[in-house]
Amino acid sequence: MVKPLAPDTPGVTLSATAREPAVALPAIGQGTWHMGENRAPRRDEVHALQYGLDLGMTLIDTAEMYADGGAEEIVGEALHGRRDEAFVVSKVYPWNAGRQDAIAACERSLQRLNTGYLDLYLLHWPGRVPLEETLEAFEHLQTQGKIRRYGVSNFDVDEMRALQAVPGGDRCAVNQVLYHLGSRGIEHSLLPWQRDQGLPTMAYCPLAQGGRELEHPEVRAIADAFGVSPAQVLLAWATRPAPDGQRDVIAIPKAVQPAHVEANAAAMRLALDDASLARLDAAFPAPSRKPPLDIV
Repeated sequence: MVKPLAPDTPGVTLSATAREPAVALPAIGQGTWHMGENRAPRRDEVHALQYGLDLGMTLIDTAEMYADGGAEEIVGEALHGRRDEAFVVSKVYPWNAGRQDAIAACERSLQRLNTGYLDLYLLHWPGRVPLEETLEAFEHLQTQGKIRRYGVSNFDVDEMRALQAVPGGDRCAVNQVLYHLGSRGIEHSLLPWQRDQGLPTMAYCPLAQGGRELEHPEVRAIADAFGVSPAQVLLAWATRPAPDGQRDVIAIPKAVQPAHVEANAAAMRLALDDASLARLDAAFPAPSRKPPLDIV
């Protein structure tokens, strides 16, 4: 049972399935890309994830690709004795997404994570393996209780439509894509389509990988006005409610330093007003034409 959200925590709900009840997830979770690469002491990465869990960021995203499985091992260590508090997401390489290969890849991920199941298993990006094979493997893993939900990552709108046409494709739980203030391409076609389908979005690199957005004068001015950091403004922007007032975007920033973990968690409760959102729209306008899907 995933740790329930605190009453004041903005959340995004994944719909109930034939096997699983609906689940409310925090609007900001924890990413692990570049963890396990010795960029920071292992104990610091483990403690950061545990601290984030304490602060309500119960969704933790990882992948077999990250540090060749090293990030999954960090997550497994962080969740020792606390597995039931977290919603764990991992991803499979496209070339490991065949009928038998995806099952074997999932087993390896489970071993590294030291858990018997994943809450969500994603195809990391579109590949050459037919989607029918991948979904067949995912559904087999579901039947075995090794994954609770499945989805995709880095799929553009045409690829999402193709997925929907495949048996089991309508049971896709999320699409995880690059999304931040300086990369708004999904707002043209993909995000509206997913909203029409009731399909939540996971936003990776919501802090623009520490890019120019954090130093932009408008971002800094808004941050100063709210008494927060530019990074918190970017997170609040990425997870702002949809036009219908509901939240359907989950951001998954990575943090190792305790102060950054605290700031990410606090950003969940930062509500940008219409005037601030309009200023950010003017500084970083959404595209008027559909661009190619951004991927990093």
